Amino acid sequence: MNPPPLDHTRRAVLHARTLLLVFWIVLIACVVVGSLSPARSPLMVAIGRLHIWDKLQHFSAYLALSFLPVIGFRDRRRGIVAGLSMFLLGILMEAGQYFSPGRAVELGDVIANGIGVTCGVLLAFQ
Repeated sequence: MNPPPLDHTRRAVLHARTLLLVFWIVLIACVVVGSLSPARSPLMVAIGRLHIWDKLQHFSAYLALSFLPVIGFRDRRRGIVAGLSMFLLGILMEAGQYFSPGRAVELGDVIANGIGVTCGVLLAFQ
């Protein structure tokens, strides 16, 4: 038996959740590329020209990375787990910088990532 058709509101919510999760995946890819790019790559040079404190960049990126799945997943518990798992991504990306020319592993970046993840998950509950 086929499920009943979705009304317009439920369909809009479904599309919004899908867009949020697609954006989340794109953002993960951007963070991975940015985290593992060599320091002298055109991408990192361009980011450096923005003159934004790198801890703020880490905080903001991981805030978004943890916020989006919490509000995007239909199952709230899975969203929270996915959001909190972004801290593990941050640790892995920071460790990966050891192998990227001109990059340095910094505890301060891991801390900024963790604060961003915490704030992102908490923000989703507001």
